[in-house]
Amino acid sequence: MNIRQRNYTSQPGFTKDFFRVRDFLKRIHEPGYKDENWLWSRWEYMFSHPQLDETQLSRIGVWEDGDKIVALANYEDRLGHAWFSFDKDYGHLKPDLLEHAAQRLCRKNEDGTKTIRALINDDDLEFQRIAKEHGFVQTEKGEPTSEYVPPATFPDTTPPKGFSIVSLAEENDLKKIDRVLWRGFNHPGEPPANGIEDRKKMQSAPHFRKDLTIAIKAPNGDFVSFCGMWYDRDTDYALVEPVATDPEYRRLGLGRSAVLEGIRRCVNEGAKVAYVGSRQPFYLSIGFKLLYYSHWWEKQANQKR
Repeated sequence: MNIRQRNYTSQPGFTKDFFRVRDFLKRIHEPGYKDENWLWSRWEYMFSHPQLDETQLSRIGVWEDGDKIVALANYEDRLGHAWFSFDKDYGHLKPDLLEHAAQRLCRKNEDGTKTIRALINDDDLEFQRIAKEHGFVQTEKGEPTSEYVPPATFPDTTPPKGFSIVSLAEENDLKKIDRVLWRGFNHPGEPPANGIEDRKKMQSAPHFRKDLTIAIKAPNGDFVSFCGMWYDRDTDYALVEPVATDPEYRRLGLGRSAVLEGIRRCVNEGAKVAYVGSRQPFYLSIGFKLLYYSHWWEKQANQKR
């Protein structure tokens, strides 16, 4: 082995390094492997999200064995939280991943201290032991991952009478998209005018699929439920992200129609499973099952081991 650690290239956007990491995340995924943390689609979603702090990209850690990426330590939108992904044959890098997170991915607090929170799978007892040895303490539950395995007969996705399913390939109205996402994530009032630029950026990812991104259209023409889907024909799995329903239209089955229609389209192209980073009752009620849980492990980053 000729392993070296380096920083991710500092340029924002979809660089050569972006695609190399994406290919790494695709390569390490396999059913039942719970140590990858991130799918390739979440990596793309991160880089197309308007909240991403692109000034800190060089703090992301990349480990390579020869010309092959074998591990990654990254933040998502802001420093302070760390996620880890690694080839199952390179689990011995776990201490290095934690040390990198503590040194490079920490958040500076108002009192001058630095804090890092690392997400570790509940099933990975070895990683938990290493975290304790490096001064990390387990805190609250972090991200669950649930999966939907399509049944032999796919459920009906028809929305209630008067509502209709549209994809963004049919109607890519940025104002309607912005409004349903703003209201669907419980922000008060109407969305600010600058939200349109955010919607444009979220559609800039190389593998964003308008035809897989679903909206439920109300009788008045508004989008009132929304489901983003991420799928690549080179894989057999999809990711559901984001999902939102206008509070005035909840409990009508609209979110169910949007999510299942998005999954149905991915299944028709070859997807065998869909993942979502949640275990909300909504997802469980439409057929998702909890796959695994993770906890946040925290450390004062200026603390010695």
